[in-house]
Amino acid sequence: MRKKYLTKGPAQTKKLGEILAKEILKANPGKRLIIGLEGDLGGGKTTFLQGFAQGLGIKEKVSSPTFVILRKFRIKNPRFKNLYHIDCYRIQKPKEILDLGFKEIISDHQNIAVIEWADKIKNFLPGGSLILKFQFVDKNSREIWLIKRKG
Repeated sequence: MRKKYLTKGPAQTKKLGEILAKEILKANPGKRLIIGLEGDLGGGKTTFLQGFAQGLGIKEKVSSPTFVILRKFRIKNPRFKNLYHIDCYRIQKPKEILDLGFKEIISDHQNIAVIEWADKIKNFLPGGSLILKFQFVDKNSREIWLIKRKG
């Protein structure tokens, strides 16, 4: 599956995240959800995630956890309990992600894991993960490709 979105500013990127979160809550009951975000610095990954968290009903402020690498948010939903926001920007070696309990996080079907800089740990992402690739069109506009990994 491949789908392309075009956003023309941070507000639209955030709104796309919110819309996708609401759609995801309606689909695929009982399946874990792993979303990898890829793209250059300033490409809209965190902005998208802020909207995504809002779409899940999370009221807390979502910011990039670059220095702590991982943040956990509770979700008030019968299907999912937690949103894990993982930022791999500072990961030097892909295996470092395992020290954070990554396998346990992604094996729990009541968790949603959203991973910024997912290309750094691509070999650890399970089949069926969704990948969002953020590409600059101009200063404000982004092409965002949604790709489902095989498996």
